[in-house]
Amino acid sequence: MSANRANAPYYFVPGPSRHPITAALGLLLTAAGAAGWVNGQPWAPYVCVLGIVWFLFVLKSWFGDAIGESEGGMYGRRIDVSYRWSMGWFIFSEVMFFGAFFGALFYARVYTMPWLGDLNNKILWPDFAAVWPNAGPAGTVEPYEAMGPWPIPTINTALLLMSGVTLTWAHHALLAGKRSQVVQGLVLTILLGAVFMGFQVYEYMHAYSDLNLKLTSGIYGSTFFLLTGFHGFHVTMGAIMLTVVLFRVLKGHFTPDHHFAFEGAAWYWHFVDVVWLFLYVVVYWL
Repeated sequence: MSANRANAPYYFVPGPSRHPITAALGLLLTAAGAAGWVNGQPWAPYVCVLGIVWFLFVLKSWFGDAIGESEGGMYGRRIDVSYRWSMGWFIFSEVMFFGAFFGALFYARVYTMPWLGDLNNKILWPDFAAVWPNAGPAGTVEPYEAMGPWPIPTINTALLLMSGVTLTWAHHALLAGKRSQVVQGLVLTILLGAVFMGFQVYEYMHAYSDLNLKLTSGIYGSTFFLLTGFHGFHVTMGAIMLTVVLFRVLKGHFTPDHHFAFEGAAWYWHFVDVVWLFLYVVVYWL
């Protein structure tokens, strides 16, 4: 155990903080601005952007305080356990989040499609075929092409799997005290995530311009963009986490026995990898 952790208090309790209420205010501005934006209010985009910038500034300050407390030797084993439980429950909430979207896709394909195509509904929609992907029975969705697994989704799968390997390499290097390899592994992981996002942006452009596949393209379009879009958002957040960890490594933070910030970001990144594997099979192949 490092000297800092050996001298840490039994359980560190931080003093009163302004961060929770200022973060809530930023989220309130963001939500109010977003609600006004979708309803065409001229002031809404500015309020939404202000809320996002405000919230990000609060997060920077809040996590900066936590980093200072950690590096100041205030966090002992019990705080480490608390953070591990907190990150575990947070990832569980993310599992439930994606589970809702996968559940919607499953319900549409396994229950709704056969129901709309049974004999009872042939009178209403005689030309409807219960096949996936589907534009719906009413003919209100513009024709579109489905997104296949080749080549971009398959390339992106390889990129994320490779990023999991480079991140694991960085973690083992940290445990072994090889800081230069930690930096190399983190840089490679972040770059692979950035390339993944670049390919996804290109895929979206291809979907809109060449396949006429949009968020409004029936249940297929909505589930496709919600699942892949939220996953891309999580990749971006994971890359930001790893970038912060990288800067902390460059500043000399972390030891082989005290580096939960690294581990927490790594857990999140591996979770994002696993979600993509499910998404790749269910959305692109099946």
